[in-house]
Amino acid sequence: MSYCTPNPRRWLILLAVMLAFLPVVLDMTILHVAVPRLTQALGATNNQVLWVIDIYPLLMAGLLVPMGTLADKVGNRRILLIGLLIFGVASAATAFAPTAQMLIGARVMLALGGSMIMPCVLGIIRRTFEDEKERGLALGLWGTVGAAGAAVGPLIGGALLEHFWWGAVFLINVPVMLIVAPACWLLLSREEQTTSGHWPIGQALLLVMGMIAVVYAAKTGFAGKQSLTVVLLTLVFGVAMLVLFARKQLHAATPMLDLSLFGHPAIVAGIIMAVVASGALAGVELTLAQELQYVLDKTPLQAGVFMIPIMAAAAVGGPVAGWLSAQYGLRPVACLSMVAAALSLGWLAVLDFHALGVMVPVLLALLGLALSVGLTASSIAIMSSVDASKGGAAGSLEATGYELGTGLGITVFGVFMSVIFGRNLTAQVGLPSGLADQAAVSMGDTYLVARQLSDDQAAALVAAGKAAFSATHSVLLMTAAALVAGLAVLVFFLLAGTNKSTGQHL
Repeated sequence: MSYCTPNPRRWLILLAVMLAFLPVVLDMTILHVAVPRLTQALGATNNQVLWVIDIYPLLMAGLLVPMGTLADKVGNRRILLIGLLIFGVASAATAFAPTAQMLIGARVMLALGGSMIMPCVLGIIRRTFEDEKERGLALGLWGTVGAAGAAVGPLIGGALLEHFWWGAVFLINVPVMLIVAPACWLLLSREEQTTSGHWPIGQALLLVMGMIAVVYAAKTGFAGKQSLTVVLLTLVFGVAMLVLFARKQLHAATPMLDLSLFGHPAIVAGIIMAVVASGALAGVELTLAQELQYVLDKTPLQAGVFMIPIMAAAAVGGPVAGWLSAQYGLRPVACLSMVAAALSLGWLAVLDFHALGVMVPVLLALLGLALSVGLTASSIAIMSSVDASKGGAAGSLEATGYELGTGLGITVFGVFMSVIFGRNLTAQVGLPSGLADQAAVSMGDTYLVARQLSDDQAAALVAAGKAAFSATHSVLLMTAAALVAGLAVLVFFLLAGTNKSTGQHL
């Protein structure tokens, strides 16, 4: 395929890689509505539940860049097919995990497979679509799968939980992989433009250890689960590994990652947008899913249906972002989308969810549309700033932003939720110290403690817990609004002087 002759199968290729990407992004959020059911079935603690949810995106954050650069060396097609195989096998193992510990281990395998799929999908799109307008549309459609897939995860999870056990939310990936893998094997070209040199596994290990150590230190530090000494030592180790990795990139004859990519303001802005926006979205969805089930007594399916406005609007946002960016430029599109997202989050924070009116679905739709447009604009900026031969590396940086943002969003929101909920609950109800400490951990623990009390005491505790959680969810949404608003200001300055459609710095 030459630059001037478009691949006649390019739209079929896009369909295949988007289907490959869909289960990966679904697994980021599909567990949100399954948390109460999973917690009771496996007897998982609150800390184990957090690890089940975020070990997947946090581990992927450390693996994406090494896998993206490996794909640039040996070919996106080969790495993608291996990733699909691993992901399918891991999905089956996860579905039938008998304990929380084994579930966490199976999620590690899912992260390995997902880290091979995500950067290859972006690299293949970059290589397949040379025309800028077509590439913008293709990335917009890819963004639709990402944003809508994350939003539809709770709906699919809720529907499955109405009829099957919690493992069905993972088992659904297996038939998808059985269809997608042969399609990719047949459609993707075996001839690829790759970068020269060997893949330095030593540098890859430095990056993986550094990323995981820093993320673990942040997670345990926020959660207060480790002593300050352990947190600081882990953080210092992680930072040291990342500094050593950076030095290797600057002086090695064959660096794993081209650090000059960070010289593009559009790439830096896109990565920051991916981290903050995806983190806010993941945290908000987790918060709303628990509010609907624990406080409003909705079923998992009803909670998923409640998220439909986000899903539907996000599906529209991707293609709209490609068109708007070509017409008006990335800077206004990215900034205004973040402002709209911040306003919708702030408004949702002050609404009473007990009296659901028309404004709640409208604001949820605005949130889904705004975040989808913003994230797709960031993808266009990143992928248009590099040559096709570096598509895997650039794609891995963007995917790292999504995964790191999702993982940190769930972790920070989960810990923040636990702290604020505990303070709100203890201020409302008096219990013996041991039971009070247990009930204040999470709303799920409040229900467990209530089972040990008399009917009157249990009803009072649950009512206090619901009131405390509603107050907590308002604080979390307002915090997310502030973060996204700050992101809009930052992106405004980072994207100053970018070309309209490509994101290239002038």
